[in-house]
Amino acid sequence: MTPFSIPVRVYYEDTDRGGVVYYANYLRFFERARTEWLRSLGVHQERLAAEAGTGFVVARAEIDFRLGARLDDLLTVTVQPLEKKRTYLWLAQEARLADGRVCAAARVQAACVRHSDMRPQPIPEPLAARLDL
Repeated sequence: MTPFSIPVRVYYEDTDRGGVVYYANYLRFFERARTEWLRSLGVHQERLAAEAGTGFVVARAEIDFRLGARLDDLLTVTVQPLEKKRTYLWLAQEARLADGRVCAAARVQAACVRHSDMRPQPIPEPLAARLDL
C-alpha cells in the first residue's frame, strides 16, 4: 500500500524562537494527515461521532525528531497503515522536506472508542474493509 500524503507549509506560528518547527507541532501535522487520510477512505470523523458515537484517539505515539524544518518549508506528511486489529490501528507517519530528508518520524496507535465512555469499539466497517493489511 502506497503511503497517503498531504503537503503542509511551515508557517511562522509553527516555529520556535530559533526559527525551526516547535517539536509538538509535528503532532499537529500528523493529526492533520490522519484526518485527511480517513476522509480519503470515506470516513468523516464528525459524521462518525454524530451517527455512531465513536471516533479515533491516539493511544500511543513514538516519535523520532531528526531534522528541524524551518519557516516556509513545504513538508510532505505521510500516513502508512502498518497493522489493523479489531479496535485499533498502528500507523507509520513521516514529515519530509522537499529533498526527501525526514524531519520527524512516528509510529502511532489510533484506537477507536465510544465517545460516551471512551471504551474501545470495533473499527467502523467502511474503514476496516478498505484496509487490507
